[in-house]
Amino acid sequence: MTLVAGGRRSHRIVEGPCGMTAVGIVANPASGRDIRRLVSGASAFPTAEKANIVQRLLTALGTVGVETVLVSVDLGGISAAVLRAVRNRPARSTPWPHVRFVDDDAITDSAQDTANAVRRMVEAGANVIICLGGDGTARVATAALLAGPGYDVPLLSLSTGTNNAFPQMREATVAGLAAGLVATGAVDRGVAAGRARAIEVRTGERTELALVDVAVSTAPYVGSRALWHPDALTELYCAFAEPDATGLSSIAGLLCPSPRDEPEGIAVRLCPAERAPVVVNAPIAPGLVLPVGVAAWRPLRTGEQVEISTPRGVVAFDGERELELAGTTGATVRLREDGPLCVDVTAVMSQAARAGLFRSDRTTV
Repeated sequence: MTLVAGGRRSHRIVEGPCGMTAVGIVANPASGRDIRRLVSGASAFPTAEKANIVQRLLTALGTVGVETVLVSVDLGGISAAVLRAVRNRPARSTPWPHVRFVDDDAITDSAQDTANAVRRMVEAGANVIICLGGDGTARVATAALLAGPGYDVPLLSLSTGTNNAFPQMREATVAGLAAGLVATGAVDRGVAAGRARAIEVRTGERTELALVDVAVSTAPYVGSRALWHPDALTELYCAFAEPDATGLSSIAGLLCPSPRDEPEGIAVRLCPAERAPVVVNAPIAPGLVLPVGVAAWRPLRTGEQVEISTPRGVVAFDGERELELAGTTGATVRLREDGPLCVDVTAVMSQAARAGLFRSDRTTV
């Protein structure tokens, strides 16, 4: 890894060990650029804005005493812009933590870059991982955390993708303050972070996790991966379903809302809208509201295992087609309660306010 000193420290690139308190920032350069941009009215998060978000995070993390920030490296220009900002930052500005660019692995311009960066950050001692992307990026980061020693490292997802049901829209400055308070131990982690649910799909030797929803379609191929049209959908399983969400989970959210803190998810059986007993007009993607036919729905209990009844087609995880069903091997769905440990920004900031962590009382003589 390369250490770049920031803030009032030298801008010289040096090698050095990770500080006592570290936070990792993974910024996906490809988030918000899938095919759904061509069929909907979704706005984009340009590279410059992603780099600005990272810089606002650095300011916030430095304010609450984080010593080192580990930043992912990309070919899209985010890490290059952050490096320029570190080198050119005025000396009188709020000091930033030391910035280390995680460049141990070759860049592949694929989801593997996110997985590699998260793994390296955990190995380097990151106390919190901040992830910039959409549902797919958060899912990849979660898989990397749960597969190794990062199981108990909290994740904070910031929305810079197309569909953002799992990452919540937060101003990066406030999110960075919350992440820093968790990383430094200034707040009670038992209150500040909690486990999210996840949906597990098993077929043969393969196991995949979704953070929001699993959708089954009769489409024959993975193709362009992104799923935006409901005509071919047959089954939908949601870890949670919010009525104000965008994406496939909005179908369940508008039928029978299931908040993130509830112990149950939702299972929905879908059919063509023209012969459905119930039709839901759902925001499948930003700027794209379509009628979706619903045959039936019910709660999905934690630990319950359900057989996928569609013999051939594809399975989409958090809106992206990943798995083809050949008809020779069955597949099951199970709602798990041991998903990623997530930072609760509202809970952190409320606890910090009650404790007076941002208050400085002046005494008079």
